[in-house]
Amino acid sequence: MKIENKIYKYLGVALFILITVILMTPVYYLVISTFKTQADAMRFPLMPPVKWEFGGYVRAWVNMDYPNAFKNSFLITSISLAGGIFISCMAGFTFARKQKQNRLYTVLFYIFLAGMMVPMQMSIMAQYGLVQSLGLMSNILSVIFINIAGTLSMSIFFIRNFIIASVPPQIEEAALIDGCSIFRIFLSITLPLLRPVIATLAVMNSIGLWNDFLTPLMFLQRKSSRTIMLAVNSNVGRFSVNWADMFPMLLLGVLPLVIFYLIMQKHIIEGITTGSVKG
Repeated sequence: MKIENKIYKYLGVALFILITVILMTPVYYLVISTFKTQADAMRFPLMPPVKWEFGGYVRAWVNMDYPNAFKNSFLITSISLAGGIFISCMAGFTFARKQKQNRLYTVLFYIFLAGMMVPMQMSIMAQYGLVQSLGLMSNILSVIFINIAGTLSMSIFFIRNFIIASVPPQIEEAALIDGCSIFRIFLSITLPLLRPVIATLAVMNSIGLWNDFLTPLMFLQRKSSRTIMLAVNSNVGRFSVNWADMFPMLLLGVLPLVIFYLIMQKHIIEGITTGSVKG
């Protein structure tokens, strides 16, 4: 039995190593291709560079107008995250504490959940008409408002479940007896306790917001307001693509998101597991 257990253990380790290699191959391919010429990138896709080239990063920085594109992407992502999570925290707090008292809150909660099942593409025409009527075309506020609305359903679901599972109502009741208002209780007591689920949602939502291409493409028509994904796409040729320049653009575009994920990763598992225990 001991020999069989060792065999199973080694097979499991070998399987995990194989899966890791398979999953990391695209990352490896992207990174090494940023240092290759166009010919080397096409001829030897998985081999190390024959001659290390660093000019692709310089061209990518200039062609993308990286500082401006990064600024727009950062503003859109950060404001959308902050606004969406704060609104979701207030709504999730209300649903968690009021659903048992009034069935209307239950109906509203399920209406928000229904939004998770409706594809964003179904509302494109309505969004376009609304943004145009408000005079927000080529304004990053249009993308921010749409992003906030798009993240509410999932965020409210996670936060409401987290509050029910992890925030005892007795703490809030004690503060209410001491004379705190509901809004003060939310800001001073409940909101700080939501840090794990907020960190989880920040990572999950930031991936979609940062990599969003369709929404900025529709509403940000000026060159000065384009995001990183639009800057990358603008350098795609009509009939061909210079991959020697494209790979550095892709890496520069995804690098801030990777750094943010590495900083926040320790909070992800805690937030997901705690918020999904019951509810």
